[in-house]
Amino acid sequence: MDPSTVVHFMDTDDFLKHWQGHRALTRRVIEAFPDEHLFTFSIGGMRPFGELVQEMLGIAVPMVRGMITDEWTEFSDGTASSKKELLRLWDADTKALDELWPSVPKARFAETFTSFGQFTGPGYEQLLYAMDNEVHHRGQGTVYLRALAIEPPAFWER
Repeated sequence: MDPSTVVHFMDTDDFLKHWQGHRALTRRVIEAFPDEHLFTFSIGGMRPFGELVQEMLGIAVPMVRGMITDEWTEFSDGTASSKKELLRLWDADTKALDELWPSVPKARFAETFTSFGQFTGPGYEQLLYAMDNEVHHRGQGTVYLRALAIEPPAFWER
């Protein structure tokens, strides 16, 4: 196929808008969680939702920073221990994504690199992984909320 005839269905700004829609929904799931269950409640040996959120925080902004600088720190979960702190960190990361995004070189989306010393693939796949990871873990949080008899936010309201 001639590359000049390829029609792109989404540009990088649309990608960020889509991702930020997911992040807004994930924030509402965090908000819906009772403080006393955020870091303790689990089902079937899965990690508590507070730990899952910290994993998400350890991926999103560090991934985008790495795409800009090509400097990668070792992956690290956070140390938050309250819903208030998780929400503060989530909001700070959401703002950081908006601020950092325009600095990601367009070529990095197609360039293959290794993030966090362990994940190798083109930038767009790495970013899709970050988003897929968030959606997956948010789904776990939604199941936890239902198990706690709490109606979760509607998944389509992003």
